[in-house]
Amino acid sequence: MIIVQMSDLHCTSGPSFLREKLTTAMNEINRLNPDLVVIAGDLTDMGFKTEFEEAKRFIDQIKCPRKIVTMGNHDSLYTGYIHYESLFGPPSGTFENQKYRVIYVNTARPDKDEGRVGRDQIQFIKENFTKGKFNILVMHHHLIPVPDTGLEAAMVEDAGDVLKLLSKLSPDLVLSGHRHRPWLWKLNDINFLFSGAISTMRLRGFFENSYNVIKIENGKIEPRLKVVGGSFTDFPKLT
Repeated sequence: MIIVQMSDLHCTSGPSFLREKLTTAMNEINRLNPDLVVIAGDLTDMGFKTEFEEAKRFIDQIKCPRKIVTMGNHDSLYTGYIHYESLFGPPSGTFENQKYRVIYVNTARPDKDEGRVGRDQIQFIKENFTKGKFNILVMHHHLIPVPDTGLEAAMVEDAGDVLKLLSKLSPDLVLSGHRHRPWLWKLNDINFLFSGAISTMRLRGFFENSYNVIKIENGKIEPRLKVVGGSFTDFPKLT
């Protein structure tokens, strides 16, 4: 099974959006022939309708049997959540097949940088966790601080409550974006994998546009970092 994890497209009319990079990434991803593509939020820069329409044009180019898309904080600016839902549907939900189960939750709140899962979605995660399957949790905001990103801000406000639940459920993967810095933490045998920014100039710590390619075979998780238009790089082995 191959999963592509990407986030932080930040489609906009301004020069910070690297349209050529995103075009390159879409072609690369299609050549990988992934089983699942996860797009973990910030499709747009300001939540404008035209930005969502451009993001959709790119996402529609991905040839994959299943795409999971959730909302980021930039997507909820200027009531952008209305455009998001009209084009992409609900930003929270589940998907399941014989191999895996994906639970994705909306951590974005209108006009706020900080994320929140909330009591209802914490219960939603708990009720939809499936024992005996490969469980993947997707959210835009980060639950654990990411290094090389400056002063910590704008993470999940109720991260402690979410982490307490996850320590009991032990999902196989928790996939996030938001900080524009690819990273991997392993905490209590849970892999927390963060994607960098795929098509914006605004980068932190790792100064290349990138996305993650995760290979899963016989229960073993092998994440690799893919530089857009460049080579694969192994994540450091962190504990």
